[in-house]
Amino acid sequence: MRINPFKLFREEISKEIPFDAQAYKDARNYFASRTIAYASPMGCMGIVAADAESLSHVFFTDDFPFGESSPIHSQYPVLIYAQELLDQYFAGEPLEFSEVPIRFNWGTDFQNRVWETIRQIPYGEVRSYKWIAEQVGKPKAVRAVGSAVGANAAVILNPCHRVVRSNGALGGYGGGLERKRQLLALEGHPVEQF
Repeated sequence: MRINPFKLFREEISKEIPFDAQAYKDARNYFASRTIAYASPMGCMGIVAADAESLSHVFFTDDFPFGESSPIHSQYPVLIYAQELLDQYFAGEPLEFSEVPIRFNWGTDFQNRVWETIRQIPYGEVRSYKWIAEQVGKPKAVRAVGSAVGANAAVILNPCHRVVRSNGALGGYGGGLERKRQLLALEGHPVEQF
């Protein structure tokens, strides 16, 4: 199910800020054409296309201002592809997302290496922040890895929820620790373990 908060968004903005109606419409259409709101079983998610073939952001949110699918989305078929994959994932199908085209070119070199490493963690498995630090050639940079994992812009598809502390504790998660537990449980990890 997709939500469309455009009407509410437009009403709230119009109360607060005077604007040029055409500029607002152009900006809204630009973002709406490359963005959908996806209603997952764990809450609303925003999915943003970088271009027709790659994603730039996938995130949990409670107040996402864009959303309803429209014919203009045909310019960005990657949005429909991502939605279909997420539908399968939440239905319990074990999927690998390493082939999903995500554009990571906005982070630092270190962040990009961390994000690429996260993409290699198999479905149903977890790795530690320390393991990632070792994989990127910076074994003492565990905290920096944690920061980079926290800056991941494409949750689930770049499975940062599969990264835990060396002692088995959950660590952090931008979507909230309860969602992290639920995602790991969906992938077959005993919830009691976390």
